[in-house]
Amino acid sequence: MTGYAVVARELPQGSLNLELRSVNNRYLDIQFRLPDELRLLEVTMREFLTARLSRGKIECRVSFSGITSTEDLQHINADLLQKLLELNRTVRAALPDAHGLEVADILRWPGMLRANSMPAESLREPCLELLGAALHELAAARAREGEKLKVILLERLSRMRSLTAEVAPRIPALLVAFQEKVKARLRDAMINCDDERIRQELTLFASKIDVDEELSRLQAHFEEVERVLRKGGAIGKRLDFLMQELNREANTVGSKSVDAEVSKISIELKVLIEQMREQVQNIE
Repeated sequence: MTGYAVVARELPQGSLNLELRSVNNRYLDIQFRLPDELRLLEVTMREFLTARLSRGKIECRVSFSGITSTEDLQHINADLLQKLLELNRTVRAALPDAHGLEVADILRWPGMLRANSMPAESLREPCLELLGAALHELAAARAREGEKLKVILLERLSRMRSLTAEVAPRIPALLVAFQEKVKARLRDAMINCDDERIRQELTLFASKIDVDEELSRLQAHFEEVERVLRKGGAIGKRLDFLMQELNREANTVGSKSVDAEVSKISIELKVLIEQMREQVQNIE
């Protein structure tokens, strides 16, 4: 299920920011975007998330802005300074009138000043605490989305119940219409309309269009979908299976239909099931 959380914390060493994004995925896929100074913490943070999440594509971004003090800035890159001075002497020897390097030029030279590096180990606990807080916010966001999604699914389920309730009452009228059709066909063919022949034809037709079992199974699946939704938890796989079962029964109702209205109901059922199935894919 999709979700987003961002948290930040001010530390004596600087500002630590962490962002979590989640989209649905069949498996757990965790990607990190970490600054170089925190790269060593990736394994620990991955273990932390793996222990608490079961699926989803998770992106974790961490940024750290260290507080730079005057003491930190007085670490000069001695090797770079030596090379720069040698180059300066070489250029001055070839061009005596050339303007030499000044202190400000040297201090502004890329890579000349090196701040004290912040050891990753000192940020391990703050990072994990921040990750836990972000995970809590992410879970809350996903829970809110889940509640909205549950309402939508239950509304579609209610509509499907209404549609299936319209099928059974149409069957007796279809049988009566077929009986009259058989009688007319036999009369047109100059065949004696004996009741036994009509009864046989009617029995055969009734068996072909009988959808009582399919309707019963649909109702049972509706009840199970509602039960699973209200129970909550990790229900994505269970709901996906139930969507397959609902689709199978709706297809059978359509294949047995000899009535335009029942065929229309079957199609609408399948549309609703497909919509639900797409939404179910966003549930763990």
